[in-house]
This record gives sequence, C-alpha cells and structure tokens, in this order.
Amino acid sequence: MSKSNKSLTGVAIATGAAIGSAAIAAALLYAGKRRKSGDGEAEPKQLPPIPSGEDPQTD
Repeated sequence: MSKSNKSLTGVAIATGAAIGSAAIAAALLYAGKRRKSGDGEAEPKQLPPIPSGEDPQTD
C-alpha cells in the first residue's frame, strides 16, 4: 500500500466510527423518548362527540 492509500483508509475508518457513534446516540435518544411517553399505563382515548338529535346516516 502506498502512503496516500493508508491515510485514505484511516480517514474512512474515522468517518465510519463517527457515523456509527452518531447512529447509536440517535437510537438511544429515540428509545429514551419512547420509554418516557409509553410508561405502561394505557390512557383511554376520548371518542369523538356523538351528534345529538340527529338520525344516523344509513343507506
């Protein structure tokens, strides 16, 4: 290998490590948000209001 080829390999390794580190950090942040918002308790979803005094639309 020539000297320029070795330095290019080193740059590629450093770039790959930086991208990998950023991906791991993003995954940990995402997992932390999901854990915080979904703490196990299922909140009941509110149904839309039912129109009063109107006949239902049927065919």
